[in-house]
Amino acid sequence: MLINCVVYNDGRKQADIPLEEISAHLHQPDNFVWVALQDANEEELRAMQEQFGLHELAVEDVLNGIQRPKVEEYDEHLFVYLQVPAYHGGKVHIGQISIFVGPDFVLSVRQNCEQTLLGVRERAEREPHLLKYGSVYVMYALSDAVVDLFFPVVDALDDELEQLETAMFHNQETRKNMERLYEIKYKVNVLRHALLPLADGFSKLYGGRVPALVGDAENYFRDVHDHIMLLNSQLDSMRDTISTAIQVNLSLITIDHGEVNKKLAAWGAILVLTTIFTGIWGMNFKYMPELHWKFGYPLALLIMASCAIYLYRHFKKTGWI
Repeated sequence: MLINCVVYNDGRKQADIPLEEISAHLHQPDNFVWVALQDANEEELRAMQEQFGLHELAVEDVLNGIQRPKVEEYDEHLFVYLQVPAYHGGKVHIGQISIFVGPDFVLSVRQNCEQTLLGVRERAEREPHLLKYGSVYVMYALSDAVVDLFFPVVDALDDELEQLETAMFHNQETRKNMERLYEIKYKVNVLRHALLPLADGFSKLYGGRVPALVGDAENYFRDVHDHIMLLNSQLDSMRDTISTAIQVNLSLITIDHGEVNKKLAAWGAILVLTTIFTGIWGMNFKYMPELHWKFGYPLALLIMASCAIYLYRHFKKTGWI
């Protein structure tokens, strides 16, 4: 589905045009065309491939669905594949955006994406002095907007993790806590898989040999790379925290089991002692004076009760009960 098809000249919007007129505006001085598609079908992508001369392998990547995030250089254009995060209902949702960039065109294709990214076009059009960089600036603006979408998602997961860490020491739902920790770990891994490959991809766009299309825009891509590295650092820190929290949770479970075992041992000691007395007096030997003494039975009960009370108070004092 077509979202926009706009021609720009010298950084300023000229007109919205139909797809059929794209070729008339290509290869014109200071012109570039920006086409945005959403959930494009194969027919639409093949039409764009013919219009812009897109490489077959890059088009196949878009058609095949979820790919590993990457930045690839072809003879006539650059291809950037990004995963776009959204966070609601306690779940991370991942969409995709593919960006084709040539000297005089930009084609962005969003697939299964909950983020509109319409603000990127508005921002670019408010900055014609930057839009003069041409199609490569649009590529930067889209990439920067997508990477920035990761920050609120990472912050939300960080807050969720902090709340869970606090709850671990105030409730006994150890199994539930462990399940939530693994849920957060899964979300963090989803984000890492979307970000980690981009660090290598965007490192190719500044410093040393860079694609000719990048031109003087290297510093902008360095900024995107810095954001990616910052996010990766935050996610690595969260992974370490989750691993530590899992170990702490297991330790708390062990401590709880130890407390239960101590209580069982204490009550077992009390029962064993009384069982010893009842075992001795229950042997019914003929010459056991206690059996024929008037106060033998009450005294036996008193001795057993006294010993049980003494042991109970001792274990209570040491914290075993």
